[in-house]
Amino acid sequence: MQNLKKIFYSALTCTFFLNFNIPANSTEKEVKVYSGRHYNTDRNVYKKFAEETGIKVRLIEAAGISLIERLKREGKNSQADLILLVDAARITNAAKAGLLQSVESSSLENDVPLGLKDKRKEWYALTRRVRVMVANPKVVDVSKIKDYTDLADPSLKGKVCLRNRKSPYNQSLVANQIVNKGESKTKAWLSGMISNVSQPFFPGDISIVRAVAKKKCGVGIVNHYYVARMLAGVNGRRDALYAKRTSVITPNPAHVNISAGGVARYATNKAEAIKLLEYLASPTGSKGIAVPTFEHPLKEINQNPIVRDFGEFIPDLVTVEDLGRNNSIAIRMMKEAGWD
Repeated sequence: MQNLKKIFYSALTCTFFLNFNIPANSTEKEVKVYSGRHYNTDRNVYKKFAEETGIKVRLIEAAGISLIERLKREGKNSQADLILLVDAARITNAAKAGLLQSVESSSLENDVPLGLKDKRKEWYALTRRVRVMVANPKVVDVSKIKDYTDLADPSLKGKVCLRNRKSPYNQSLVANQIVNKGESKTKAWLSGMISNVSQPFFPGDISIVRAVAKKKCGVGIVNHYYVARMLAGVNGRRDALYAKRTSVITPNPAHVNISAGGVARYATNKAEAIKLLEYLASPTGSKGIAVPTFEHPLKEINQNPIVRDFGEFIPDLVTVEDLGRNNSIAIRMMKEAGWD
């Protein structure tokens, strides 16, 4: 039954009409958002946008893959105006599939840093996520683990746990290594790391943190905000206790992923979609959606004490376009290395 619930939830699409306090003299304008982000706190930002602009927000939430497939099925009949997705591969794949359109916006160009936006102006990053390692000091020597490549060290035999190959976060991490180190070195790293994996691959990052805490393995790779949410008690007291047993290791430089947005190709409310995208990418908007979820805004470090305790991070020079361009190569290499 539990597995059936998981399957149902992963396929679930939720539709919300966010009916905020729109100024009385406003015209009836709206923007329909297809979002792969699943955070209730995002709606606070939509509320503020609606109250400031008079533009209503209609929100449809679903898993990123489901949204992309839906957009393909709907074609010219799609109701989507703005598309929000998590992970570099998903937003770049949406662009490759012709689901987005180019926009002209000086605000977006000024607010979104180089490397975090599309050269064709079809998508722009909104928040940043750091791929970190989480380790149990009672199982492994934390001082000897500084980079993702260290997980291939033979001394970690049977002590590494990983999320499955389908995870876009891991696909982007491998794409990142391909750009940084080349295919040959990435292949060697994958071979060594996979040979160190202690058990079947996990379905999510939180389950990896739990496994590390319980000493089922010694070290794993996760997005930083999963650990932060656990430490903050978002998932309950038990998960908070699990997370406290682990240490977060941030490579220097670190692989940084994103959540991003783009205007849908057949948007009927294009002007409103651009205005909302500009708002979300602005310092106020980016901070508004990133801080409550423990992500990093586009140009700042999340000042939440929990996230600050993870230490400073320096992003490497790999662009989001680089990650998207190497996604298919990464998937092939992961499969060849036995990453299930």
